[in-house]
Formats: sequence, C-alpha cells, structure tokens
Amino acid sequence: MKQNEFFTSRWGLVLATLGIAIGTGNIWRFSRIVAQNGGGSFLIPWVVFLLLWSVPLIISEFALGKYGRRGPIGSIAKTAGKSFGWMGAFIAFVSTAIMFYYSVVTGWCFKYLYSSLSGGLLQHSNHFDYWNNFSSGYEPVLFHFIALLFGSIVIYRGIVNGIEKANKFLVSSLVIILLFLFVRAVTLPNAIEGIKFFFTPNIDYILDYKVWLNALTQNAWDTGAGWGLILTYAVYMKQKEDVPLNAALIGFGNNSISLLAGITIFSTVYSLSSVDAMNQISQSGPANTGLTFIYLPQLFNSISGSYLLNTLFASAFFLALSFAALSSLISLIELTTRTFMDFGFDRRKSVILVGSIGFLFGLPSAINIDFFVNQDWVWGVGLIISGAFISFSINMFGVDKFRREVINAPGSDVKIGRWYNFIIKFLIPLQAVLLLGWWLISSISWEPQWWNPFGKENAGTSLFQWGIVIFIFVYFNKFIVEKTMRE
Repeated sequence: MKQNEFFTSRWGLVLATLGIAIGTGNIWRFSRIVAQNGGGSFLIPWVVFLLLWSVPLIISEFALGKYGRRGPIGSIAKTAGKSFGWMGAFIAFVSTAIMFYYSVVTGWCFKYLYSSLSGGLLQHSNHFDYWNNFSSGYEPVLFHFIALLFGSIVIYRGIVNGIEKANKFLVSSLVIILLFLFVRAVTLPNAIEGIKFFFTPNIDYILDYKVWLNALTQNAWDTGAGWGLILTYAVYMKQKEDVPLNAALIGFGNNSISLLAGITIFSTVYSLSSVDAMNQISQSGPANTGLTFIYLPQLFNSISGSYLLNTLFASAFFLALSFAALSSLISLIELTTRTFMDFGFDRRKSVILVGSIGFLFGLPSAINIDFFVNQDWVWGVGLIISGAFISFSINMFGVDKFRREVINAPGSDVKIGRWYNFIIKFLIPLQAVLLLGWWLISSISWEPQWWNPFGKENAGTSLFQWGIVIFIFVYFNKFIVEKTMRE
C-alpha cells in the first residue's frame, strides 16, 4: 500500500502527537486521580510507569506505524503474524470505544466554555445543581454532536491541512493558556499548601495496589501509550524521521503539562477553599467530574474581587480544557477513520461513517451517567491489555530484530540500546499480568458482586465486555486481516 500523506516536518508531527497525549486526561482526569490517591504518593508510581511503560510503548508505536504503514490491525498483523490481527482490532476497538464517550466529555468542556464566556457559569451559586441539571438533560447530546462535528471536519481535511494545522494552533494555544493560569495560581495566598500536598508522599498510599493500578492507567491516559493513536499518526511519518527522539519528546513533554496543570489546580483549590480542600477535591461526583465541573467553578468566583477577572480566569481554564479535549478527540476519530481506510474506504466516506457511528454509540454515555462511568472503567483498564498486545507483537517479530532494524533504522539520530529489549520482552508483560491479576484478585476478595457482568465498576463487567469483543475479532480474524493487508 503506497503512503501518499505525510506530516510536513518534525515540528508538525511532534505537535500533532502531543495533541494525542495532552488532553483532558492531563487536567480533568489527572488532578482528580492525584487527589484520590494520596497526592505526592501517586507521583512516584506515575513516574515509574512513565519510564517502564509509557516511553517504551510510545517508541514501539512510532516504530510500528512507520514500519507497517497501516493502522493497528495491519501493523500488528505485519509484525506478529496474520493469526494475531485480532489483537490489532482489539487495540483499535478500545480507542474507538473511548471515542464514543470522550466526545461527550469534549462536549461538556464546550458547554462550560460557552457558559463561562456568556457569564452564566459564575452567576450560579450551586454548581452541583448546575451540573446535575445539565448532565441529566439532553444538552449533553447537542454538545456531543458539536464535538464530533468539529473533530470530523478536521479529519476530513486530511493530515496536513487538517490534523497538522489544527494541532499547531490547539497545542501551542493550550500551553500559553496553562502558563497564564499557572502564574496566577501560584501567586494566590496559601497556594504553597496545595503544592505541598501535590509533592508530599505518604507510605500508606504507596503500598496500596489501587494507587499503582491507577498510576499505570493514568499513564496510559496521560501519554496515549498503548492506545494505537501514536501508531496511527506514525503511519504519516517521513521515512527518515527519528523514532526515539520523538518518543522522548512526547512522553516527557506530556507529563510536564500534567505537572503544570496539577500545580495550577491544587494551588487554586488550597488557596481559595474555605472548607477541607482534600475532602472536596477527592470527591469524584457524578461521572468523576466533581473536581473540574462542580468544584472549580466555585473557586473561580473567589479568584479576585472583580467579576470580570473571575470570568476571564474561568473562561481561560475551560478554553484550555476544550482545546485539550478536541486535540485528543481528533486523534481518536483519525484512528477509527484510518481503520476503515485500511478496509478500502476513502477518507471522505470513512469520516462520515465514523462520525455517524460515534454519535449513535456515544448517545448512551451522553444521556446516562452510569453508562458513562461503566465505559470509562471498562475501556480505561482495557488500555493495559492493549499495551500488552503491542508488546506481544514485537516479541513475535523478535525484540532485538525490531530494535535494530525498525527503531534504529537509517534516519534515527538517537539509537536505542538493549534496555529496550528487557522492558518490552519482560517488564511490559509482567506489569500487565501483575496489575490485572492484582486487580482481579482484590475485586474477588472485596466485592461480593465482582462477577456481575452488568455491574458499574467491577471485574465482571470488564471481563464480560472484553470477552465479547475478543471473541468476535478472533472469529473474524481471517476476514479482517485479508481486508486490511490487501495491496
């Protein structure tokens, strides 16, 4: 299959890939997960998994996409063998399933941005009721549609005029806005207490398996490692682009944004909270939104004595959140679009199909918060399996051969050493098995209804949904591989 579309430069590629990594996971999800998992205690396993999970998988995805020149199905089939194309299909499905409800989250961001700019958000005294009234109505459906429409238009315009140009604007603007918010937040009274909480570890949390499971899941959310998204963008890399250097820029650049957002939010919360800040920010609220969509708007009312300045601060925050959400949603739409293109559809038909499917399958999450929570749980943890499948495919190809011939191919300014072999061959599979096993055993021990396939956040519902998807893809493996691998 001849590749006709390419990113115009490394800068364009890096910003587009950062657009994958820098999303609401850095702001909406990261700060909430930190609050629920002991503040500074969480940062230790979070950094460990950056080095032992995310960066090696980012390197692998860049190399797989560049080598395979197809989406997850074709790239996995080319490296692991055609019998394992179903693994690539599972990777693609996990990200597609996340797209269904992530577009809903993007719609929430758009709604709150609109409400901030119009001045309506800060006029409400009870933001819990404001959120409940919004989320329980049909407005989320409208904003879910708008989010998918924006993302689909970008994908329709192609790699250079769509994805590259959009991310140059979105990512650059996002960083500028976050720096503005950061400077204001750390200069607030008592902001140092929030920073202390953010960076001070507690041994009790460090020994809790849930903290480590959440750290790995958050790393996958933070960086996009294991989603197949970076693999998809790497299809459009020029042949002489450097894989290791780009991967390092993505991993460390993304986590730097998370730290910047974390300092900003915790400084603001601890400075302006008149009640116990820890109790407030660690409450998930409906659909894990308590911190961002319920509590922070209350804080914006207290930033200064000026209503105009408070509105500016709130608008800047939700503008940053909207840009972050949209840049990541674009990559999710592109992955599914690329999958259909590999099946023989042109970009135009693929985008229309993906946009339509995304809207229909996103409706349950837009309408029902419990369904949203379930999907966030099932496919968030499912990213660990996706990462394991990527590791497996490289092991089937031959780790050292993959490192020498694909990663360290001509054009690589930085050569990856044998440490990569050890991590991909042993550590990635070991991390996946131990954490999933730890999670399953603990779920059985502590949750009487762990087996219930229709539970909201338990092992049974995850195993049930994963099992159905894997069974279907294994059964149709020959068909999907033949359709994808045709020349």
